[in-house]
Amino acid sequence: MIMKNVFNVLIVPVFLFCSFQKENGLTQKRQSLSETVTRKGERIIYLFFKADKDQSGNAKITLQNSKITDGRLKQISSFERSDVHKGDFIITLTGSDGKEVARQLVKDPFNPELEVYEKEGISRHKASLQSTEFSARFSYSENVQTVKVEKATDDGVQLLFTKKL
Repeated sequence: MIMKNVFNVLIVPVFLFCSFQKENGLTQKRQSLSETVTRKGERIIYLFFKADKDQSGNAKITLQNSKITDGRLKQISSFERSDVHKGDFIITLTGSDGKEVARQLVKDPFNPELEVYEKEGISRHKASLQSTEFSARFSYSENVQTVKVEKATDDGVQLLFTKKL
């Protein structure tokens, strides 16, 4: 009887210790697998812009910062030409071969639509700004060489900004 109790006291901790070791090993394998996927996988480039209007109303764009981080975009933004309205900005990334890599639409940053809560309910108003900031994010590619910002006008698109990355 005493031998049986001693056996149980010694065996139970050994089983528990072995089961935790096995689970810990699996967790480490999962972590290293996800790290290699992230390292080998995709990255995201963030572009931060500042836009100012001069006295004549023309926009001047500057790239304030760009940042590349590990990660993957859940969805890639796309838009139709019918989605573009006067005042919207189109940000385009171009590869070393001159071909378009990615494109994104930024709704008119100088005239954002604001929601206002009033007694009658929620209403929308357009604000008019002289200076604004906006950002865009894209899936990163080593092939990306330049960024271009265009503004939609009644006559088509007007090139506002081009810069090598």
